[in-house]
Amino acid sequence: MLVEYINEALRRAEYKMINDDEPFYGEIPVLEGVWSTGKTLEECRKNLIDVLDGWIYIRLKKGLDIPKLGSFKISELKRLKVSA
Repeated sequence: MLVEYINEALRRAEYKMINDDEPFYGEIPVLEGVWSTGKTLEECRKNLIDVLDGWIYIRLKKGLDIPKLGSFKISELKRLKVSA
């Protein structure tokens, strides 16, 4: 489910050129704070995936909501007790 969520988020990514040493800028507008830059479009996209991965982890760790994207939703996983 995580891979599907990330793929759906990347489908919503927007890219543009900026005047910078890393001229490719990418963001996912529906996910506040998820943006990156890169020297190439591919590097920018890879960086955006890394940022998104960290963003999801932090939001889960802090118990913050992660917006539903299309039919994809990530929610907190509860720990399971395993008895031996």
